[in-house]
Amino acid sequence: MADRIIKVNAYTTFNLLDGEAEGHGWTEEALAVLNVTTDDGDVLLELELDNTDTERVPAHAERATLSPEQARELAGELESYADRAESDE
Repeated sequence: MADRIIKVNAYTTFNLLDGEAEGHGWTEEALAVLNVTTDDGDVLLELELDNTDTERVPAHAERATLSPEQARELAGELESYADRAESDE
């Protein structure tokens, strides 16, 4: 991934996921990096699409800061949806 914003190393949560950016009237697919880390007592969730695979999306990363409680709530939701997805197979 050229022009990378998120530092990717052996500890990165997920690298090379299937990602998608959507705007009004367009959608672009690209490889993505998704990382979870901590920052000043909060949980930092980062997502970056490979901008070499996109025409409309310049190099950038999206970040969301979650409190520990919010991170636990998200983890519970992910578990619930993972169970649902497995039962749909």
